Amino acid sequence: MRAQDVDKRVEDRRVTAYLALALQLGTRAVNAAADPRAEIAAAVARVADRVAGSKAWLGPELRLVVLPEYALTGFPMRESLPEWRERAALDPGGPEYRLLAGIAVREEVFLCVNAYERDEHFPGLYFQATVILSPAGEVVLRYRRLHSLFTPTPYDVWERYTEMYGIDAVLPVARTEIGNLAALASEEVQVPELARALALRGAEVFCNPTSEASSPDLTPKAIARRARAVENLAYVVAANSGGLTGSAVPGDSVNGGSELIDPQGRALARAGSGETLVAAAELDLAALRRARRRPGLANLPSRVKAALWADEYARHDVERPCGLESGPRERAWFRTRQSETIARLLGPEEPPA
Repeated sequence: MRAQDVDKRVEDRRVTAYLALALQLGTRAVNAAADPRAEIAAAVARVADRVAGSKAWLGPELRLVVLPEYALTGFPMRESLPEWRERAALDPGGPEYRLLAGIAVREEVFLCVNAYERDEHFPGLYFQATVILSPAGEVVLRYRRLHSLFTPTPYDVWERYTEMYGIDAVLPVARTEIGNLAALASEEVQVPELARALALRGAEVFCNPTSEASSPDLTPKAIARRARAVENLAYVVAANSGGLTGSAVPGDSVNGGSELIDPQGRALARAGSGETLVAAAELDLAALRRARRRPGLANLPSRVKAALWADEYARHDVERPCGLESGPRERAWFRTRQSETIARLLGPEEPPA
């Protein structure tokens, strides 16, 4: 199908207001599971059940469902990169994604899922992917996390990755009938450059799968969500875990606080603890687009001095690319890399006076 035909198809079905849901689900870790693939299949089945129940409860205006970070597997602890790749990473186009696509089709929603993912071009490694599946069962966005302390990223194999996929696949924005969707995975909501780059590419709704500590007080990530929304005149739909089992980590360490933030930084809805569909609210894209067209102090995206910051950032030697070009390393390497980066940022230690 030609690109203009796809654009016409999207335009014909475009909506300017709909319900979005940050679906707060419990996570069962597969670290110690005897059959991790069976556990992943069971997690997909739970997702199918909860999405169907949420659609029945909230009604046909529900068009976007965001799932928590690594809701199918939990996260690696002491596993090596090859071990976790074998135990918990999915294949693009594999059976799990086909089942998830079926959920999106049956419930007529855009379904945002976060999972560890293999890539045949990078043996021994895996990436943390955020994938959005359309009501037609199509993958409309595949974003692979760029900022992670212990997980490989495209930046770690930068030259080969960009040669193979191009920069548009590194910073994707899905233009859909429910708006321009982008992904900020977990702590990446604390990286203003990423959200700004995606907003400059047209992103209107940031899907933020996360698994984080919640608190009655604003946490760093909650503050960041509000900042990213205001800075970019965008919505943020953040789905947190509803508890964790099967791990040595205390289960309520990641439990609650899923929320939807509007372009003024206001929480439209916020969940308590446990599995819940409370974090659901209407996204008004017509109002957002009016705000983006309105001159004034609040239109921060229009006031970005991109050329200035491009020159300034180029002066600094921070985290370096291509560290995993030769293949997987031990987990200790990630911490060593960060320590070396910190040393470069601080510069040589001055002798005492």
